[in-house]
Order: sequence, then C-alpha cells, then structure tokens
Amino acid sequence: MREMTKGANVGLADLSDDAGSVIASLSWSSTAGDGDADVSVLLLDRNGKVRTDGDFFYYNNPAAADGSVQLLGKTPTDGGSEDRISLDLTAVPEDVERLVVAASRYGGSRFGDLDDLRMTVADRSGEVLLGFSITDASVESAFIFGELYRRGTEWKYRAIGQGYETGLAGLATDFGIDVDDEGEGEGEEASAAGEAGGPPVEQAAEAVPAPAPSVPPQQTPQTQEAPRTQETPETVAAAPKRARGPRTAKKKVTLPSVAAKSLAENDAWRAARLFPAPNLKSDKEREVRATSVLLSVMAQVPEFGRRLTAAFGAPAGRMQTFTEVSLPHGDTPKRPDGVIRVERAGKLWTALVETKTNGNALKSEQVQNYMDIAARRGYEAVITLSNDVALEGSPLVEVKTDGRRKHKVALWHLSWAEVAHQAQMLIRHEGVGNAAHAWLLQELLHYLQHENSGCHGFQNMGPSWVPVRNGIDEETLSQGDPRAVEVVESWERLIRQVCLRLGGELGQKALPVQRTQRGTTALSRRAALADRLCEEGRLAAELRVDGSPGTITIVADLRTGKLRTSVEIPVPEGAYPLTSAKRLMRQLAEAPADLHVETLVEGQSGPRGTLERLRPEPGDVLPRDGSRITGFRLSLFKGMGATRGNAESGFIRSVDNAVDRFHSHVIAHLAQADRRTTRRASTAAPGAAPASASGPAAESTTARTPVRA
Repeated sequence: MREMTKGANVGLADLSDDAGSVIASLSWSSTAGDGDADVSVLLLDRNGKVRTDGDFFYYNNPAAADGSVQLLGKTPTDGGSEDRISLDLTAVPEDVERLVVAASRYGGSRFGDLDDLRMTVADRSGEVLLGFSITDASVESAFIFGELYRRGTEWKYRAIGQGYETGLAGLATDFGIDVDDEGEGEGEEASAAGEAGGPPVEQAAEAVPAPAPSVPPQQTPQTQEAPRTQETPETVAAAPKRARGPRTAKKKVTLPSVAAKSLAENDAWRAARLFPAPNLKSDKEREVRATSVLLSVMAQVPEFGRRLTAAFGAPAGRMQTFTEVSLPHGDTPKRPDGVIRVERAGKLWTALVETKTNGNALKSEQVQNYMDIAARRGYEAVITLSNDVALEGSPLVEVKTDGRRKHKVALWHLSWAEVAHQAQMLIRHEGVGNAAHAWLLQELLHYLQHENSGCHGFQNMGPSWVPVRNGIDEETLSQGDPRAVEVVESWERLIRQVCLRLGGELGQKALPVQRTQRGTTALSRRAALADRLCEEGRLAAELRVDGSPGTITIVADLRTGKLRTSVEIPVPEGAYPLTSAKRLMRQLAEAPADLHVETLVEGQSGPRGTLERLRPEPGDVLPRDGSRITGFRLSLFKGMGATRGNAESGFIRSVDNAVDRFHSHVIAHLAQADRRTTRRASTAAPGAAPASASGPAAESTTARTPVRA
C-alpha cells in the first residue's frame, strides 16, 4: 500500500493492473463512538465545475445511472464508521476530468471532533492500493479528502485534505452547485405525508429531481424554483404560494406501507406466491431454492442487482446469473451454488457464489476450492452467503491465497439480513423502476422471511451461550474464559443485524455505537468486553438511529434475566425544570404506562418513577433539593429469552422485540413531538432558521442543506 502525504499524487496503474474499477473508503472514529459524517462525490469538467447539478452525488442522490458512481453506505468499525464508494472509472463520461471525494458534518459538528480521518482506495479485488490520513482537522464541517483525475488515458489520485467551515453548502457552491437553503417547511410536510402511508403499487410515488435520489420522504430535496423578483412586505403578503418547477426525474415506484384488504373468505386461505417455501424440508433444498430465488431477482431488478454487486467491485452492466454450474477442479468437478456475470464494454466480471442457509456454517475447505478455481479461470471474486454477519477481525472462514499468482481473487461475505435490508430499502423507501420490479422484490422479501426458507439472518448465539449463562448464574465464570469472547462476538453480530432490520423498516441509517480508546484493536476490545461480562454479568450495546433524539442503549442482564432498553434526553440549558418535566409528559402521552423515567442530575441518577405514577404529578420526578437537572433517562424492561436460538422463547427474539417495542412506543413519539415543535417554530418565525437540536435528530430534520438538482 502506498501511504500518501498531503498534495502528493500517484497513478493508479502504477499500483495495480486492475484499477479500472475501485472502491474509495472514507473512515473516522470517535472515543465516544457517536461521530458521523456523510460522503459526497462531484464530477468536474475541464473548468473545475460540475456539468449539471446531477453530477453531485450525496445522501439524496447516491448513484449515477451509468454506474460510474455509487455510494455504498456505512459499515460500522471499532469506534466509528466507514463509508465506501464504488467508482467505475471505465464508465466515467469523457468530458469529466476529475472526481472529487468529500465528506461533511451537520448540526454544528466539526471534523476536529473526530479521530483517524482517513481515505483509502482499493482495487476490485479488495486490495488496498493507497491511503491518506488527515491530521490537521479543526473547525471544518466539510473536507475534500482527495480526487481522481485523468492524465491522458490513465487515472491518478491526488491527496488534498482541504477543509471548509461553511459545510456541504460551501463546498458544493465552490464547484458550481446551485444550493437551495430553503424548504425545511416543505420537507416537514413531506415527512408528515410519508407517515400517513405510501401510494399503491399502481401509482408512481411522487418523483424527485433528477438523478432520482434514494431517500426517505423526510429527506426529499426541493425542486428548482423560478427566478425571484425583489420582495417587499407588500409583495410577500399579496403573492400566491410559489409553484414547484418542472420535475424531470423518472418516477419511482414503492409499495404501500399498508397492505390492501384481503379478498379471502377466511385467514386459512394462503395467497399464491411466486417463490413458495412451505414444502422445503432439507438443508440442500433450502440452499438450492434460496440461491436460485436471489440470483434470479438480482438479474431481473437492475437496481437490486447493482446494489449488491457494486460493493464487491463489479462494474455496472448487463447481469446474468446461473446456478449449479460444473467447473473442473482436479479429478472431481466442483459445483458452486451460483455464478454471477456482469458484462460491460465486452469485458466480463465473474463471481462464484457459495450459499448456506438455516444457520449452517461455511466450510473453509469448500471456499478454498472455489478461490483456487476462480484464480485459475481468471474470475474476480468469490461471494459467501449465510446467516452469519461478518465482523472486523473475526473472519467466518480462513483461506490461503497464492501470492505468486498475478490474478487476484477477492473473497466477500454477504448475510441474508443484508439482502433483506437492501430489498426493504428499495421497495419501502427508495423506489425501483416499475411496479413489476417492486412486486418481485416483495416476493423475494416474503420468501426470505418465511419460516421454512432458512434465510432469517443470525439466529443462534452459539455453543458457548448456555455454559456462559450458567457460569454467570453460578458465579463460576472467570475472566479470560474464551467462551465469553465467543458470546461477545455473537452479541455484536446480533446487534448489527438488529440495526440492519430496524434501518430497513424505518428507511434510516441505523448503526451500532462502539466506544473505544484510540489504538484499540477489535480483538482487544472484545476481550475487554468479555472480562466485563464475566465480572458484571451484563451485555451492553448502543444504537444510533437517524431521527432519534438520542442514542438507544440496550443492556442484557444475565443475572436477573431482564433486558433494559433506554435513551437519555438532554434538557436545554436554562430551561425551567418543571416546564421540562411537563413537556416530557406531553411528548410521552401515548407511551406505555410501565415506562421508567429517571432524572439525571449532573450526570448522576436522580428521582425516578413509572410514567403511570408521574403523569398526574410531573414534579415528582424533580430533585427536592433544587439540583440542576441535565436530562431524563427513559427505560423499558422486559424478560429475556432463555434459549440461544431464534425461537419464540429465545434470546435473539427477545432482543428484537425489546428494540422494536422501545422504538415504536417511545422513540417514535419523541421524534414526532420534535418535528411538531420544529414546524411550530418555523411557522412562528417566517424566514428565520428553525431552532436546531444537536445530534442525529437535528441531522434528519433541519440541519441538512437541501440541494436543488
């Protein structure tokens, strides 16, 4: 790997023989675990400006129609997150000379608050070619990490590290983007409309400006408006509401959030399905059916196929998929579960697929055979697919690569939970090209969620779960026990899957928060958590969900057998304590009566009580000595499943249910109350910027600057 310094440049062809398609990764960390930023890419012509606003790719416009740019989303890392971007340099239009890669923060956050700011570029095999670290960040809210630019027929990379105090808007304006700073009110209306329910399949959802963005309704950018004349108080009062400009985007289709009323005579009637699952009995049947179902939908729904393969370095092009292909390997031919081929400009990208269902583990020997076959035949990748969720520093299978081979093969892993997440995002929130594609994805999702499919994602806490629980109960578990580390890894996989499922249902980013010290590795962090588990008997995790008023914490107490899900709500500086308590009770008017409310006094626990007891007398939650309160902690408790699996009485199911109940009955009401408050503030002070809160909630409501495309 070539380590770059600020201002240095290097030709990609000097670093790899296969640099036509690369993956750019931007990463950062925070000791608090809550640092975040959003990536963006700008395509610039010879004048250093975008050709149109559609050359700006960011959270509202994540992919180019020609496949040259695709934002692949965030991956949690120890203490932070990593954003990956697929760049197919062979597909970049000839009149584009530079690709600028940047990131931005919101709500008053600065890059100086983050650690380990870094950009890497890897080839399609996953080998990192170069890295560039930014060490001088301070008050900037936007940063250009680097750029890829043409020199003749080759592409080069330059490390830039230039910051902007004016955020995404300032960065975009510098490159010729027409930024629209207005429209928060309209965005709130869109959010309210989105909460009321989606359109039927037969009707296209309201289009958004081209290129078609992939965002939930509350993040829909504003359309271009007609030029304004000079405004005076008289003309403002007399002028009718300004009409929207023309919408040129191709309309997208999403499925209704509420299913149409069934015409069946009774509940015993089963709807006909494209991919039936009830008759599946053996693991072999499940693997063959699941592979065929997934690969066929990937080939027929371009948005879905591209979404899954772009992360593996595949180009944008015509995709075909195959199952049970016989390939020579020594004396006995091997049959991978599937093959994916993508053609672009006469060149083929090929990946072998190895599938496992029903919790079966991947076999190293089997995957090794496919890696060897791919290397000999010049294939680009081997993709493993199972219910397991991959973790950093803990590979699911161990394989050896022959360093003498010139051709490199990448090994990638995909979990069934990730497949379901991407399908859910497309058909519920972002939209696909037509109703037939939406229906195909719905049938795929129904199949994956069927109890007989074996594709339910991570569903077993492993063989160490019961011994560790018994050891904690009997107080015989000692620090350093390797079984505790295995339980911590299973817990981390479970939390990542919870984030995938919750994010797919909400259409929002949901990521685990990992608070670590600088320089801590994934293995040492898990070992420390395992020692805490042995000592305290508790597993803990934090989730950061866009639109939530705070970080969601879930604690599994193995001694008491209870799950605690909670969130801390800060109190604004200078607010009257009783007013804050009454406001909180109004926000929680529809929350469960058994919700525990605890006052935080200078970071310590104060008075507490259930919502049922506090509703008539909100002042009972305030400290009697007049101590200054800093916030409230809201918690729900429920019993913890006893078994290691995903059965109705299992631990995994109980964690899923606890997070679902807390988000739908507590977080959702708080978020709705925040949106209503923002709307009232915006209405009461026309022309003034709404009061913004800090944290993720601010990002998802008023903090982001919509871009007119």
